[in-house]
Amino acid sequence: MVHGWIILDKPLGLGSTQAVSAVKRALRDAGHGKAKVGHGGTLDPLATGVLPIAIGEATKLAGRMLDATKTYAFAVRFGRQTDTLDLEGQVVATSDVQPEPGAVARVVAEQFTGPIEQIPPAYSAILIDGRRAYDRARDGEDVPMQPRAVTILHWGAITEADVEGEREVTLTVTVSKGTYIRSLARDIALALGTRGHVTMLRRLQAGPFALDTAISLDNLRDAAMGSGLKNVILPMEAGLVDIPALDLDPDQARAVRQGRVLTGLPQTDGLWLARSGLVPVALVELSDGALRVERGFNFPDIAKVM
Repeated sequence: MVHGWIILDKPLGLGSTQAVSAVKRALRDAGHGKAKVGHGGTLDPLATGVLPIAIGEATKLAGRMLDATKTYAFAVRFGRQTDTLDLEGQVVATSDVQPEPGAVARVVAEQFTGPIEQIPPAYSAILIDGRRAYDRARDGEDVPMQPRAVTILHWGAITEADVEGEREVTLTVTVSKGTYIRSLARDIALALGTRGHVTMLRRLQAGPFALDTAISLDNLRDAAMGSGLKNVILPMEAGLVDIPALDLDPDQARAVRQGRVLTGLPQTDGLWLARSGLVPVALVELSDGALRVERGFNFPDIAKVM
């Protein structure tokens, strides 16, 4: 069995579900059968870049990627707003106002740094009364989206250009979970007294995974057809680099697998990766010396974990 992560550099036009299917095919082509596969955070078809794909027992950690901070590069073109807030949508509002040079850098520093509230796009995967918001929007419904609190952690490089008579600004930003870059672009434009939409969106990092560990679909297929797929699968623990390891002896590991409570542990309170030798046993929470299992892993002691 294969357990770990493939960090895909998702291409333009491919949905996250299609990306998961592509990884499943690559695993089958490499002789790994029907492995359990899931993704750690949706990327729109318009977006490219880092998409963590969890395999086997690593799928139990995929939810942690949803909570991870993420870094994006994105471009905003000013003068038009679309219903999807990107270049795939229909224009719903226009403005003759174009930002002055340096205006975007000033407004993001003053109004879009730290905790903010934003209204998610109607074309998003948020569930409203059991249906995805984008399905309701495509059916012509007026979709009421509720504001949510997010945090803009850091702005990086900002470059400006004129494209076909409109100002286009490319920005790099690190954000908390739940941040919609398309909404951020819309709100930056409104704060500047104009309209805008996203023309490019690329995820540079998701949690501990960055582009330098990502692989293109073409290279993934080549690796699967050859013998190099194992070289591109990161170990399950690669998604837990911020979690310290808690080494258990065989009796303790057996007790944790059986659901028994361990007490009197000297480690500090917090989240730990409990392991027996090199084999992950569980993600555990320590509080006042008592251990509580958050997520258990189904590895025998003799398992070879990729």
